[in-house]
Amino acid sequence: YEHLADLRRISLVEAGHPVPDLNGWKGAERIIDLARTADKEDLVICLISGGGSALLPLPAPGLDLAEKQTTIKALLNCGATIHEINTIRKHTSAIKGGRLAQAVYPAELVTLILSDVVGDDLDVIASGPCVPDASTFRDCLAVVDKYDLEEKLSSAVLNQLQAGAAGKIPETPKYSDSVFERSHNLIIGSNTEAILSAKSEAERIGYNTLILSSMIEGDTDQVARIHGAIVREIAKTGHPLPTPACILSGGETTVVLRGNGLGGRNQEFSLVIASDIAGDNHIMVLSGGTDGTDGPTDAAGAYAYNSTLARAAKLGLDPVKYLANNDSYHFFEKLGDLLITGPTNTNVMDLRVLLVR
Repeated sequence: YEHLADLRRISLVEAGHPVPDLNGWKGAERIIDLARTADKEDLVICLISGGGSALLPLPAPGLDLAEKQTTIKALLNCGATIHEINTIRKHTSAIKGGRLAQAVYPAELVTLILSDVVGDDLDVIASGPCVPDASTFRDCLAVVDKYDLEEKLSSAVLNQLQAGAAGKIPETPKYSDSVFERSHNLIIGSNTEAILSAKSEAERIGYNTLILSSMIEGDTDQVARIHGAIVREIAKTGHPLPTPACILSGGETTVVLRGNGLGGRNQEFSLVIASDIAGDNHIMVLSGGTDGTDGPTDAAGAYAYNSTLARAAKLGLDPVKYLANNDSYHFFEKLGDLLITGPTNTNVMDLRVLLVR
């Protein structure tokens, strides 16, 4: 919601993210109904960006929206990766996992893609509605077992996955399927482009700059600790590059929810690293989501400084308690260190900027 553009010929449907809602379902139905009207002489242009999985919720036959909502909440809360989450999304959907391309065929299909997925895997971005699906129902059951989700998913969803694994429900379209003969996919924006742009600007203003990786994923707390160790090393020894130094990284980490606070993975990253960089070194860190929305908040992320904990102590803020409650938003809000950009109308994962002077 509130991510609209001013268009004249294309109708826009606002819908829920990351948990799908009724508006998204109605919008998905309109899209697939339109796709089915295409014939061999038509050219269909599809625009895909991060968030498409949640915004295109068309449950597979036998499932309803409430069951899809319960499933995605369980997957988001358990710390599953986007690849694992979207594996299940594709196999509980009537439009994802290549099924939109299936509906369009035999028309010519050109899909332009903004990637918000580590490695730019086409079948994972927005759960791959226009590309062959490499995952299977058996992969879905492996995710369920890995995160012990049997008691958290509805019986209808579990039955769907088990029936598919047993061959009773057709698999998602694969690479050999003829529906992809006239389908073309092009990535037009990615996390790498965002990082390269940041590198260019950092070097322009005089920083020695190192791109750590655009493919960082995993537990937010652990990723933050590693980044903290790197900037402390730079401050102490000048390795792996001398000051003034700028370290850049991207990707998308995950948070296991233990409390009932407010925040997102970028704000939590900044809160964790704040304790690692505290002291006399001149260090500043920014972690933000390129879409302008970090978790269910109006913040894109947050800043952390070597002085963050000292300033927090003066206000009586205990970072350990805020972390335990997953409440990084209110911690940084009280410090005035939230990054609030508003909607950027793009989404190429997260960007982290670490500066050492």
